[in-house]
Amino acid sequence: MSSIRSMIHFENERDQYLNFLKLEKGLSGNSLESYDHDLRRYLTFIGRDIGLSDLSGITLEHIEKFLQELLAMNLSVSTISRNISTIRGFHQFAVIERWSAANPAELIELPRKGRKLPEVLDQQEVTMLLDTLDRSDTLGKRDAAVLELMYATGLRASETVELESDQFIPELQLLRIIGKGNKERLVPVGGMALDAVSDYLKNARPLLRKNIPIARNRLFLSYRGKPLTRMSLWHIVTGAARKAGIEKPIHPHTLRHSFATHLLEGGADLRAVQEMLGHVSILTTEIYTHIDRSFLEEVHKSFHPRA
Repeated sequence: MSSIRSMIHFENERDQYLNFLKLEKGLSGNSLESYDHDLRRYLTFIGRDIGLSDLSGITLEHIEKFLQELLAMNLSVSTISRNISTIRGFHQFAVIERWSAANPAELIELPRKGRKLPEVLDQQEVTMLLDTLDRSDTLGKRDAAVLELMYATGLRASETVELESDQFIPELQLLRIIGKGNKERLVPVGGMALDAVSDYLKNARPLLRKNIPIARNRLFLSYRGKPLTRMSLWHIVTGAARKAGIEKPIHPHTLRHSFATHLLEGGADLRAVQEMLGHVSILTTEIYTHIDRSFLEEVHKSFHPRA
């Protein structure tokens, strides 16, 4: 009974939003029909399956459950992307109309059709990259700490340069990361990265620190004592790749993508990888990561009873 009431209630909001799209946005009839279809499916799920009768009660978790339903339907990337766009636009309209205080879909990332994934280093190439670093001098220790930590935790470039010293928690072997939308996540730090960062903090960072106020708490510093920049990070990654003889066009994001790919190849749970990457929606993780076909074939051959 409550789900019926919720659909009657949502029908009014849906009609107002479609009218807004028609009059203010000038959408064509075909586009309006697609929006109407997406909204009906979404609001039916919210009312019937979730049991909500008020838009203000919808949370990010509810939207994620709906996206899981879409994924199970094997819809195309473009269709799922359109659904996400519809939901975000509808909830933004709800905020403007004061039907709800915030947009729960604001941080959902849109998958891009035909998105070109960055090059991925295989595990041997990662070893080559990290082994080429000279860990005997100050900058070598810093660069080793940077690259080991990025590969160990899947850090974004922006997250790496903005890290504060107290976000590295060696006693718990954890890194506290402040990601997009100020969302905090804890990611384990493996032994090699733990050793590299600890060595840097003890034997290199004190030599780099020049008491520059803006850099006082930043974990990674330049040779002038200033916070490491994204451009400096790019030079560290590409310089190490060049010394290692890696010819693939790589950049800092390549380490993040390799981190996720190697975890999945090793059998890690997709939801766990999503958590470590800091993706709001698992949909983003599924599109962002990939496992090459040969690995999937090997898994099938090894574990399927009739392979």
